[in-house]
Amino acid sequence: MGDEKRLAEIAIHEDVVEHDAASPLYLIREKETEISGRVLAAKQQADDIVAEARRKAADIVGRAEAADGDRLAQEVEASAIEAAEKEAAAIRKKAESDAAALAKTLAAKRAEAATAIVRAVTQI
Repeated sequence: MGDEKRLAEIAIHEDVVEHDAASPLYLIREKETEISGRVLAAKQQADDIVAEARRKAADIVGRAEAADGDRLAQEVEASAIEAAEKEAAAIRKKAESDAAALAKTLAAKRAEAATAIVRAVTQI
């Protein structure tokens, strides 16, 4: 609608110029046209500033989200590594415990096996 208004103002301005360039109406229309041009230019400049600010804001938000994503990824990685280290330590502890239990069982079975072998050999 701004362009339509601008075209209407130009048409009125041309009509006034054709009839009487020295009339007060002409001078008023001339000032209105001048002011309207200034307002239009200021509006365009403001739109450009707002568009640039939006682009910068989107860039800042994007960089902040990327940095936040990197930070979160590092936190998740550190948490996963810590959990894996705890699980590995628990597995090592259980393996050591199982190995000790097996060694104890093996020692007991070795004695039983030796006794069984001695019996078998002496009964022949």
